[in-house]
Amino acid sequence: MSVALGKTRPLPVRTTTVGDPGSLLASLPKTAPYAWIRHGQGLVGWGEAARVAVPPGPDRFTWARQWLATVFADAHTDDNVRTPGTGPVAFGSFTFDEDAHGSVLVIPQAILARRDGQAWLTTIGDTPLETHTPITTPGYISYGDGSLTAPQWEHVVAQAARRIRDGELEKVVLARDLLATAEHPIDVRLLLGRLATRYPECYTFSVAGLIGATPELLIRRTGQHIESLVLAGTTPRGTNPADDIARGAALFASTKDRHEHECAIASVREALTPLCSTLHTPDEPELLVLPNVQHLASPVQGRLTDGASVLDVVAAMHPTAAVGGTPTDTAIKVIREIEGMDRAGYAGPVGWIDANGDGEWGIALRSGIVEGNTVRLFAGCGIMGDSDPASELAEAQAKFRVMQYALEG
Repeated sequence: MSVALGKTRPLPVRTTTVGDPGSLLASLPKTAPYAWIRHGQGLVGWGEAARVAVPPGPDRFTWARQWLATVFADAHTDDNVRTPGTGPVAFGSFTFDEDAHGSVLVIPQAILARRDGQAWLTTIGDTPLETHTPITTPGYISYGDGSLTAPQWEHVVAQAARRIRDGELEKVVLARDLLATAEHPIDVRLLLGRLATRYPECYTFSVAGLIGATPELLIRRTGQHIESLVLAGTTPRGTNPADDIARGAALFASTKDRHEHECAIASVREALTPLCSTLHTPDEPELLVLPNVQHLASPVQGRLTDGASVLDVVAAMHPTAAVGGTPTDTAIKVIREIEGMDRAGYAGPVGWIDANGDGEWGIALRSGIVEGNTVRLFAGCGIMGDSDPASELAEAQAKFRVMQYALEG
């Protein structure tokens, strides 16, 4: 269902500077919260001024861009702040698979934001806004198998590694899901607060029931400048400082993980080069150390040539080798054949875009889909020809811990 701004009359959009609101997440009401937060900065939203289910298919990003252009053009905007994220803003989540249903764009009725010492509030229309209510806890959490049991998933990993050794492809990323059931309905705000506090380096997000804290910035557009952070190659944190350092060194020296990272960088470079007048990718990755895992990471920067919006860049980049594989088309085919589950929004693009085409989009990792008392948790691992199924299962379990912490505290 779509509710377009201005379908009966143009609705007013007003952005005003506000004092420091403190915790952005603390301002959210219970129903339909939207969020994109890192180090306490970002945007939160609530209510719905407009919402649309994006039709699946290869042209879904073009369709979404055209819908947004129509909706944004129909708004009467009073914006004295004039910075990325002011005026009307759409939050979005796209499914990993272009043929899957479930992609959505939402323009919240209210958006509260803070960046670089400046805070602002955007409101659409004159409907009274919802007020904050006390956050509730989910009670006891139990877990059950998702689409596959652990042994079944290990068997799929072994199949994928064999197909890689046979030369069908270089790498494929396989996802796994886990079902969590709570004693009481799950308050998304509780999860967001815990994620943002424990994983400040990550982007804590909430869009239409998809909740998580992703370490991977797919793309940030500010004017013509773009940034991305490529992650591929992972190891769990150590049991003590010496073990932690040793694990990081082993990850950095790992032939398997370095090759996996090189595949991911190559796919980003291939996607961005046609859109950019300049593009810089580092010669060597760095270590990104998070509370639960360490990643090989490479920051990428560039300058767009033709004024493409952030959503155009998302369309060019998704899926990257970091969440799909190499070659991408073959990897997607293998995922559809053997993964045994619907990823929904997991590993798909999630983020926000404003009326000027600026915005930030991440890859929906370390995430889950909340519905009532249940959460479907997701994790994924990059599979190479020499991947060990038991080790990959352990890596997936380490990645599940992000959302398990959000649920259990």
